[in-house]
Amino acid sequence: MITVKAPGSCGELVQGTINGENFLVTCPVNLYSKVSVIKTAQQSKESCGIKVQQAIEKTLHYLNISDLYYDLSVKTELPIGKGMASSSADISAACQAVAHSIGKFLTPAEIADIALTIEPTDAIFYPGIVMFDHISGHIRRSLGAPPDMYIAVFDVGGEVDTLDFNRRDDLETLNKAKESQISLALNMIIKGLKTGNASLIGKGATISALANQTILPKPNLEGMIELSQQFGSVGVNIAHSGTVVGLLFDTYDNSQIFSCRSAICKTYSNATYLYTVKLISGGLHKQEGDTHNWIECF
Repeated sequence: MITVKAPGSCGELVQGTINGENFLVTCPVNLYSKVSVIKTAQQSKESCGIKVQQAIEKTLHYLNISDLYYDLSVKTELPIGKGMASSSADISAACQAVAHSIGKFLTPAEIADIALTIEPTDAIFYPGIVMFDHISGHIRRSLGAPPDMYIAVFDVGGEVDTLDFNRRDDLETLNKAKESQISLALNMIIKGLKTGNASLIGKGATISALANQTILPKPNLEGMIELSQQFGSVGVNIAHSGTVVGLLFDTYDNSQIFSCRSAICKTYSNATYLYTVKLISGGLHKQEGDTHNWIECF
């Protein structure tokens, strides 16, 4: 059996367009989807979800492998439809698990090419933090590793289908209207990652979150930003095509974060606290045999 895990995300640090080109900046966190595969003699009758099945079929086709079947399981810590990259994590882990099962491995670029044929994709399977064109894959730029940052994650309600969101007729026009803000946010994020400045990353993420209010507004976002600052938050990020809001902190002070999340939930009834996570470098990991050790896949 081969098991590969992929991190989820808390939305994105930035998302929008520059000169008409779509991109996002990844926000991988320490919550995971784990996909396990084992080769069998015939097609499994168990359903694993259409996107994971497509990922397996497309990976085998890419590797020029036929008449190979799998039993598999998908175990995830990520909610669906919230903007936490649940599908991208499942798909990327499935692609790599299948490849490893036949002694191959896929590069992040190869996984991206496969995943993008299934749906718009979050590049959480790339190491570090990356700037990535989630629609066509034209932009693939490494921005480095994140400094220590923690995110109190809230759900403001509802679900968003990634495919439906990216088919919106007004999306191109609305993205174009906020390009100057997105450019500013991106430059702050790039500088913040380069210098390890969590405050600068928080400011850039906040600019992008507020700019997205014209596209997919988060109820009470401005109030959540103002209130969280009273408890030491360095900024706020969101799922630009989802429902989660992340309050960013540069240190893990449990009492401070607990007080902040209590104040948010008390003040805004629509905001449901989910968990506190760490901003991490992205990338896939493979389990070593029956041990609890995980090694990088790339």
